[in-house]
Amino acid sequence: MSKTSLSARIAPVFCAIDTIELAFAARCARAAAAAGFGVKLGKEFFTAHGPAEVRAILPVGTPLFLDLKFHDIPNTVAGAVRSAAAAMGPMMLTVHATGGPAMIRQAVDAAHQARQRPLILAVTALTSLDASDLQAIGVNEDVSSYVVRLAKMAQANGADGVICAATEIDMLRKACGPDFKLVVPGIRPKGSAAGDQKRVMTPGDALKLGADHLVIGRPITEAASPEASAQAIAQELAESVLGAA
Repeated sequence: MSKTSLSARIAPVFCAIDTIELAFAARCARAAAAAGFGVKLGKEFFTAHGPAEVRAILPVGTPLFLDLKFHDIPNTVAGAVRSAAAAMGPMMLTVHATGGPAMIRQAVDAAHQARQRPLILAVTALTSLDASDLQAIGVNEDVSSYVVRLAKMAQANGADGVICAATEIDMLRKACGPDFKLVVPGIRPKGSAAGDQKRVMTPGDALKLGADHLVIGRPITEAASPEASAQAIAQELAESVLGAA
């Protein structure tokens, strides 16, 4: 299947690049772009290098998912969203849902003011957390109800979607409807190790459940050849889509 027909039929994939090594980050970004994927950059890379290098490593036209998980008073988060949108033009930005309704509303308002409006995605429960972790920080409900509660609150205050585990896709679709964006990390191609992610799924299975975007990191960036790995994942997704057709 060609890159064009693949990208037309599957949800976009973002390659998570978590490194401070500029040359390697640029190589992974090129590998992602060649496979028809976008790039996700987070706190590790951004803190080391800032907006200029974010722009510098991205091949022209590559969608950027800027995963900085803003969490502060509403006015500060709104200012951060405006700055990020102006400096880097991301397709998507993250904020913590636990920042509350006013923070989410101001983040969304700031995004709407941008020349290139980013989607505002709320983070509910990090995919590294399970029920015992939530209990340790004082959340005395199961992971599922906690995630749904925060997702519905974020949606009510204008968020475009949430970051969610693949195992949460079905319940969030039922709770938030078909147009709410579900961006799914913890994705591991067949044969990959789970690492520190506790709620994982293969790319094909996540797409079949209704994910809008997938985030795939270490299976590409820790491979002997990021280029070959990205292409293999694209092929796995293409085969999954064809098999489901």
